[in-house]
Amino acid sequence: MADVTITVDGKKITAPAGTLLIEACKQVGIEIPSFCYYPGLSLQAACRMCVVRIDKMPKLQTACTVPITEGMVVTSESDEVKQARKATIELLLGNHPLDCPVCDAGGECELQDMTFTYGAAESKHMEMKAHRDEQQWSPVVYFDRPRCILCYRCVRVCGEVMDVWALGVQNRGVGSVIAPNKGDHLECEECGQCIDICPVGALTSGAYRYKTRPWEMNHVGTVCTHCGDGCKTTLGVRRASTGMEIVRGDNRDKSGINGDFLCIKGRYAFDFQQHPDRLKQPMVRKDGKLKLVTWEEAFETIGKRFKEVKEKQGGAGFGVIGSTRTTNEENYLLQKFARTVLGTNNIDHHRTADYPAFAAAISGKPELAASLRDVETAPVILLVGNDPTEQHPLLATCIRNNVRLHGGKLFIVNDKDIKLKRQAKGFAKIAAGSYGKFLAWMGGDEGALAAMGGDANAITAMRDGLRKAVADAGDSVLIIFGSEIRGADVAALVKRGTTHKNAKFMCLGDYANSRGAADMGVYPDFLPGYTPVSSAGKFSEYGTLPGPGMDLAQMVEAAKAGKLGAMYVVGANPAADFNLQPGDLKTFLVVQEMFLTETASMADVVLPAANAYEKTGTFTNTFGDLQMLKKAGDFAGGKPDFELIVRIADRMGHEI
Repeated sequence: MADVTITVDGKKITAPAGTLLIEACKQVGIEIPSFCYYPGLSLQAACRMCVVRIDKMPKLQTACTVPITEGMVVTSESDEVKQARKATIELLLGNHPLDCPVCDAGGECELQDMTFTYGAAESKHMEMKAHRDEQQWSPVVYFDRPRCILCYRCVRVCGEVMDVWALGVQNRGVGSVIAPNKGDHLECEECGQCIDICPVGALTSGAYRYKTRPWEMNHVGTVCTHCGDGCKTTLGVRRASTGMEIVRGDNRDKSGINGDFLCIKGRYAFDFQQHPDRLKQPMVRKDGKLKLVTWEEAFETIGKRFKEVKEKQGGAGFGVIGSTRTTNEENYLLQKFARTVLGTNNIDHHRTADYPAFAAAISGKPELAASLRDVETAPVILLVGNDPTEQHPLLATCIRNNVRLHGGKLFIVNDKDIKLKRQAKGFAKIAAGSYGKFLAWMGGDEGALAAMGGDANAITAMRDGLRKAVADAGDSVLIIFGSEIRGADVAALVKRGTTHKNAKFMCLGDYANSRGAADMGVYPDFLPGYTPVSSAGKFSEYGTLPGPGMDLAQMVEAAKAGKLGAMYVVGANPAADFNLQPGDLKTFLVVQEMFLTETASMADVVLPAANAYEKTGTFTNTFGDLQMLKKAGDFAGGKPDFELIVRIADRMGHEI
């Protein structure tokens, strides 16, 4: 829309016509108070805190619902306006318990801040406050009704953003109360969005409850490591006997790619950091049992055995397994260690998306790679495979926001009835493993339709709807695909998609640094940057290893057959992936881990490793964003994988 100019408190403001007055003011630093207004949610005008005087209008108006027009003159700080806001706060405090000293929101409460700002510290009400017992709606959500100011933020974020609709409003008028939509408990995803968006202490977290105060914690902004989305999280950290304790996670400053969004894992799943089963000291197998030893003895044992294997078998005697949970720097160092110190291309990791195939398909055309911002604005989205709600919660939220706020049209091809089906304009359910048939059908092979195993009419309707939507959008489409699409199917999908002039693509890897591990060359046949090992001359340090090595499955089979002299596992658990039993791996096994996993329990040497919140480095999310991990603190006993790799190389006589 064209820009218009308005005047607020004598200051000229220029913004697009139709912009909400509260947002136009915010853009130039004029802060208009509000409780119920929240960007991205439907307008409510329930709290009346944002009232302003607009010339030629008979009454005070709510800035959160008024769109600006040319020549509008606004007063936001007159005595009349301030008195109205003060009266609103007095009414809100009329039945408020005023238990700030014991409320978890103390120090972060918007009502508390506005009370100090507008001076509504004394009450004119003589009636007794109505007490209500606190309710526990779920393992993590507690509700204190007297603190609630009925802003309805929680109801709207649960329904509109999360598409869960677990909260609602019961009764009317003065009897209105926020409550679960089913019985006395929440049937939801436990994401905690309702807690973080609450402007007061009505909704509080069972995980953080009565533990500490905001000013007693160190707040560290880092990257969540529970999926490939790479959300930014702010960890509340305090000192503990083992180094540090993570008390809570949130992103209320909206400073990351995820805004204020966090899923249940990003908000609560960090108790592993202080888990009593964390490894705190190296172990070496002696007389058939793992025994605690010093770091020096552990490194000496590894260095000696690795040198022996290299002398007897050369690089072919080693197998190296990397991780999607280690940093880019550690992944790069690990593949360099494998190739230059151990002399082997036998290196791999637990793969999800086929990033090498995707990189080859869009080679020379970086504009084809989509970003997360494209997801929020694309007029048409085709989702092939994957279940973003479970595997990529941020991506699912962005897709829902696009459909809800920008009118984006979503089309889905999947072998399951995923939750995003509710937002889809077209849904084609096909048989598992038949994605290649779908791509062939989309490319003109009509005979492939019957082989897909789904409802032919529904699949055809989805295709026809997709074609019309793409044409209506100016030949524009965003194609998102999961790990179900691999190898030649990736090339076929990109080739078919690029028949549309404004097509973009997104390849979904499931784990925190799946993209980073792939980019850094943790492959038996690719060097960093997806350079084939046959082109190793491009990297002088790898020039002596022209042939591909064994992949993960081949290394496991070789170790079971006794063909590998040593296997080095960093942050992975192949024993669980391949259902291995003690004694299956007939090799000298070294494992770097936080816990005594199935693989670590079978090892000859176990080295305690630090997790991502205990080190600094970078992760690359599935959208290609390179993000910095910031160290939140230490854990007594664990060391970063980077340091462990360097120390092992040093014991082998190499400076890496």
